[in-house]
Amino acid sequence: LLLLLRDTAGQERFNSITSAYYRSAKGIILVYDITKKETFDDLPKWMKMIDKYASEDAELLLVGNKLDCEVDREITRQQGEKFAQQITGMRFCEASAKDNFNVDEIFLKLVDDILKKMPLDVIRNELSNSILSLQPEPEIPPELPPPRPHVRCC
Repeated sequence: LLLLLRDTAGQERFNSITSAYYRSAKGIILVYDITKKETFDDLPKWMKMIDKYASEDAELLLVGNKLDCEVDREITRQQGEKFAQQITGMRFCEASAKDNFNVDEIFLKLVDDILKKMPLDVIRNELSNSILSLQPEPEIPPELPPPRPHVRCC
């Protein structure tokens, strides 16, 4: 399974590129900043793009980021959950990229959900086309002593 991550940073200038990415996406992660209401308010716009361009069977995950900034929170967890519940099949979680909280779990769960939807024959075909090469680890030479300083005479 080849996992390509494309971060468009929610910027308008990436709209034309983003629509092309949606077409082949098996999974989409929408991330908003829990400390900036405007990022949450932009989610319906991004969902329209997803509805227009993405495959109906693409896995969707909504992530409220910056959990490390709880004191500055503008969007409650319940608001994020409610938005996700309105979209069929969308999962929700919160994370902190800064503290690396839930980051690995987000990607692992998304990939797991994608694989569960893939027919077994597709997975077997992908594996049979893969090349796995196991080689012994190269020996690391012992550290050389530092060079001696050159002493000039005369």
